[in-house]
Amino acid sequence: MASYALLLRPSANRVYTGAAAGLAIAELEVFSQSVLGGGIGEIAEASIGGVPYLRFETQAPELSERGAAYLANLSAGYALFRLDGELLRPVPMAPLARYDDDLITIQKYQGKTNEQFTRLLLNVTLLSSAFADGMLSRKLTVLDPLCGRGTTLNQALMYGYDAAGLDLDGKDFDAYTAFIRTWLTRKRIKHHRDYDGPVRREGKAVARRLRVTMAATRDDYKSGATQELDVVHADTIRAAEFFRPSTADLVVTDAPYGVQHGSRTPAKGLGRGPLDLLADAIPVWSTLLRPGGAAGIAWNTLVARRADIAPILAQAGLELLDGHPYLSFRHRVDQAITRDIIIARKPL
Repeated sequence: MASYALLLRPSANRVYTGAAAGLAIAELEVFSQSVLGGGIGEIAEASIGGVPYLRFETQAPELSERGAAYLANLSAGYALFRLDGELLRPVPMAPLARYDDDLITIQKYQGKTNEQFTRLLLNVTLLSSAFADGMLSRKLTVLDPLCGRGTTLNQALMYGYDAAGLDLDGKDFDAYTAFIRTWLTRKRIKHHRDYDGPVRREGKAVARRLRVTMAATRDDYKSGATQELDVVHADTIRAAEFFRPSTADLVVTDAPYGVQHGSRTPAKGLGRGPLDLLADAIPVWSTLLRPGGAAGIAWNTLVARRADIAPILAQAGLELLDGHPYLSFRHRVDQAITRDIIIARKPL
């Protein structure tokens, strides 16, 4: 066996920092179960030189190069060390980073989901799918059907994946599309806007859409090693109007935290609370998932219970992952929000 110490990445959010160790332990356990063959033993918090770490042991004599490559993408991982007595030997870490990190960090606005948490949710959802082994090598398609200003979309792009999203809030859609247009131009990212404007049906504008083909380098663009970004301004329950069935490998989304963030339909003209929204939307999202794909949803447990969401997922044909460590992600955001995640997979 070999012993390792993981230094946690600092977070600008003080409350999230307090929960980071527990969340990182649960995320590390998902990595172990999914892509490391259960090769990580007990994980515990430890203080080394007065600095907090997570300490764990591997069943093998050494963490493999492949294992280190996966663990480089831990959402809270900052540095990894092999413990040799009282000495710390750095383990090289090369996380997936297709673009500069300002794609993730540059946007600042009230209500933005913590970037570390967004990465955690994407990681856990991906590792729970049938495509976990392809995390480092395959171009997956990530759909965020409540994408807001695009934090999840940007993280998917950073990983080298295709990203698709919908949001009903016109201000959020405008803010995100303006940001991504400006960012692509300023960073001189080779790209092409495949579509940018209203979606018309029977002579009427029914939505707005931005669809971009992009690549990290000009050589990639020329060779066809491109990524797709597709964002629609529309209600999430209309997602099947804009995306084909069984085309998303992952559905990853942060559900509304309160009634004021609900969805509205032109037919009803009424706001929907988070649970009502999920009841209407999850069956639609399920049709967009490929067999073997997974859905990861974050939500506020103070407005909906896990026991209320689980049957909705099951009725939509998804298999709930509800054992250890999937029940270890609950954490406080503020006095009005206690956040958790729920993961379900579409059968092969």
